Amino acid sequence: MRLLTWNINSVRLRLPLLQQIIRDVQPDVICLQETKCPDEVFPLMELHGLGYTYTHLWGQKSYNGQAILSKHPFTDPKTYARCGQEDCRHISVRFPAFELHNLYIPSGGSGGDLPDPETNPKFRHKLSFVEEMTAWFAQTYTPESPLIAVGDFNIAPYEHDVWSHKQLLKVISHTPDETTRLEAMRASLDWIDTRTHFIPATEKAYSWWSYRSADWKKNNRGRRLDHTWVTEPLRPALKSMEIQTKWRGADKPSDHVPVILDLSA
Repeated sequence: MRLLTWNINSVRLRLPLLQQIIRDVQPDVICLQETKCPDEVFPLMELHGLGYTYTHLWGQKSYNGQAILSKHPFTDPKTYARCGQEDCRHISVRFPAFELHNLYIPSGGSGGDLPDPETNPKFRHKLSFVEEMTAWFAQTYTPESPLIAVGDFNIAPYEHDVWSHKQLLKVISHTPDETTRLEAMRASLDWIDTRTHFIPATEKAYSWWSYRSADWKKNNRGRRLDHTWVTEPLRPALKSMEIQTKWRGADKPSDHVPVILDLSA
């Protein structure tokens, strides 16, 4: 099975690019974040025509939103109101061999916003979201549960997940407040972060480049915000993980690029 996760940053705006990626990559399952689209106007017909007849949507106008699109049947589609908010940030479905969770962790602010939970409610919400997910995974499952969690986690946890570890320690997405909490979430079920499974932690790995950069490729000031995690029972099935950097240079790109996870039967 080939699984693709992508913060698409508006599914209707980037539908042609999604169709191009599908033709190039041929994923079995697609997890999208930040679809920015109410369910009733999601472009389902175009995607059904490409073979994705099984769908689970949770969207809203202009903000957030998620989708799971599959060529294979699934059961038990769920949505979760994290931190008491119906803001379309966590959905799941069940396949015969595993349960799949699609996550869109809050950004916590951007630009000049301070990473201070006392003065920045967006940042406080982000920390609370990760804490809630950590407790929920530990209470709901065991490390022996076959699970996959993917999506835009909005946190670059490792030193080489950002272009400058020292310069970004006080910038939202790489602060110790965030990285320590994400590590606690990973440890909640002893998740395998497939980035470090396939790419040495000493190597740079990015999945996001700001629109503000005049030349994203030349400057290469990226961050790895997009994740693919699996629990231990799925370790033998891991074949490959690839961050598809080339799509950042496409026409009208998202600021994120797709991440592909390949699993054997």
